[in-house]
Amino acid sequence: MADTAYEKVKAARAAKRPTASDYIRGMLTDFVELHGDRRFADDKAIVAGLARLGGRSITVIGIEKGHSAKERVAHAFGAPNPEGYRKALRLMKQAEKFRRPVLCLVDTSGAFCGIGAEERGQGQAIAECLNELSALKTPVISVIIGEGGSGGALALSLADEVWMLENSIYSVISPEGCASILWKDASKAETAAQYLRLTAQDALELGIIDRIIPEDGLGDDIFFTRLRAVLSGRFQALCAASAEELLERRYARFRSIGAENAQ
Repeated sequence: MADTAYEKVKAARAAKRPTASDYIRGMLTDFVELHGDRRFADDKAIVAGLARLGGRSITVIGIEKGHSAKERVAHAFGAPNPEGYRKALRLMKQAEKFRRPVLCLVDTSGAFCGIGAEERGQGQAIAECLNELSALKTPVISVIIGEGGSGGALALSLADEVWMLENSIYSVISPEGCASILWKDASKAETAAQYLRLTAQDALELGIIDRIIPEDGLGDDIFFTRLRAVLSGRFQALCAASAEELLERRYARFRSIGAENAQ
């Protein structure tokens, strides 16, 4: 396991780290990918569709980075465009209609930064995802499997439960970006990472997440079997609650974050 905050940043970004597609293949069965946002295009940075987790039908939405250079280019290095978030939004609404729980697999340094993305409403697309998740009447679990960067990650993380892999990170900005702003020197990223409190251990202590997933055997069959069992158990518990109970708990969960420090 990585020790320092910046070592965890490097571990979260490692090219050999399992991506969302690896989790889908390793944990789920009968996956049927769905494409497009019905407005502009299909964004390959988000892989989403229907699958089975154990014996339960779910909707899965994953931010995909890819492994090789060719795959990473094809998936925009895991930086979704507005059409990716609108595809996710479409599937969330469909899941609610059929009372399917939603599993989000988050791994992004942030939403795509580009003129085209801004022209097509990047900020609005993220806001619509947050608005929909805040009122979605079906259970949602989000797992940060690598990087959880800025609003691009938050758009799929307003969930009933948020989990992190032990060497994943969750932050409003990258350490390099933070160092560039504070000290005008990106080489101070290691110091910035420490101050940002972006590790899974920090997030659990601050009440931002609910669970840390150990990375023993990361990516092997035993790892995926163990994670499948834990997810199945939590979805079973969440599905037992009424829609009203889910919404009340979700609201209370996010309203409580930072409340103690604000007093």
